[in-house]
Formats: sequence, structure tokens, C-alpha cells
Amino acid sequence: MPTFNSPTSRREADQAPGIVCRDTTAMILAGGLGMRLRAAVPGRQKVIVPVAGRPFLLRLLDQLHEVGVRKVVICTGYQAGQVVEALGERYRSMRLVYSEESEPLGTAGALRQALPHLDSEPVLVLNGDSFCELDFPALLAARHASATIVVREVPDTTQGGRVEFEADGVVTRFAEKGTERSRGWISAGIYLLRREVIERIPTDRAVSIEREVFPLWVGRGLRVFRASGRFLDIGTPDSYIAAQGLFS
Repeated sequence: MPTFNSPTSRREADQAPGIVCRDTTAMILAGGLGMRLRAAVPGRQKVIVPVAGRPFLLRLLDQLHEVGVRKVVICTGYQAGQVVEALGERYRSMRLVYSEESEPLGTAGALRQALPHLDSEPVLVLNGDSFCELDFPALLAARHASATIVVREVPDTTQGGRVEFEADGVVTRFAEKGTERSRGWISAGIYLLRREVIERIPTDRAVSIEREVFPLWVGRGLRVFRASGRFLDIGTPDSYIAAQGLFS
């Protein structure tokens, strides 16, 4: 499998185009089993499947590079070796660090295991199987909140569940996936988390950040950040096919 990292000199790294996030550690959740997508890409880790000719994860790394991120912790699990082989230890101006789970820990458990690698307060977290255009500098301005969830309005929330919030962005409720098609806001798979949120995640079992962690922080500093740019995930064969045209 080819390696897609691009060597970057120290001088070039210091001249990365963005500076707002240069002291922010970013994390990418890249360990999911990808059960829904397996029929389309058998045996592959979904975060590095090709999208318009490039591994999908590179689309996220390009976003982070553009705002000056210099360190990315990649949480791996299923087919972890494929991710490391494809990306290596550097990509453009960024250092890549891997936190591999020996057994499935869930989205929150993977974050908790990677805590020793985190250098910043807060931490920027991205799901490795979704892409959302947004104003990262504006998101970073929300660092005073305990946790901030990037949300995107969609015409049908039945596939992702609904995030409900006040006009000032304070989250009031999470609604599970339903059967009635309706317009609303869903998580875009990008979070800004203070370390205290990650530190309180249990370490003795698998934990879901969406179903277990965020509901506990309702009323305790959990807010949303609205995004309006392009948004997709590659979790299903249909959405994976649709993603090919987004970056063409």
C-alpha cells in the first residue's frame, strides 16, 4: 500500500498557512469497524478508502493543515496497520501520533486512552468517516465551553439523530434516530472538548461519546457550533458513492 505522507522541512512547517490552531492538538477517531461500508470496500479501514483518488482521511488532514495544526493524534483500532502504513509519521507540516486500542473502546473510550498524547486545552476532535466545512477559527473562539459540538442542518434527521438547543447554542436535548422524516440539526462529527470532559470518561469499558458522554453534559456547559458548508459521511455504500463527487 502506498504511503501518502509528504515530507516537510522544519522551515516549511513553521510557514504553515494557518496559525490559529498551531497550539491545538487535534484527534481523529479512525478505529471503527465500518460494518455498513464493508460490502463496498471489504477488508479496508474505511477512513483510508479512496475518495476522488485520495484516501478519505487526507481530506481531514488537509483541513487541519490549513488552520495550522501541527500535531494530530489518530485513534486506531480495526485495521490499524493500514492507517499507519498509508500515512506514516508526518503529513505536510503535521506530526502524526497513533493511539491503537487493543479491543474496541467506543468513540469516547478511544479518546480517553489517547489522553497522554494530548498537549492542548481544549482538544479538537474529528470523526474519521465524516467531512464538514466550517470556520475553524470561529470554532476555536468557543474554547470557554466545556464541550462544543459542531452541528449541521439536514433535511432528514432519521439517519443521525437530532441535537436540540436554545438560540444561544446551549444544548437542551438529544433525540435518538426516529422513523419520521423531519428537518433539523445533527452532529457533524467535530467536537471541541476540554480535558476535564475526556478525563471523566470511564476506563474499564467501551463508551460512546454520542450516547453516553454528551447527554451527561447537558446543562453543564455543552454547546453547539452551527456549520453551513459541505457535509457528508462515508459510512454507507450510498454515501461513499456520493462522496466521490464532492471532491472531484
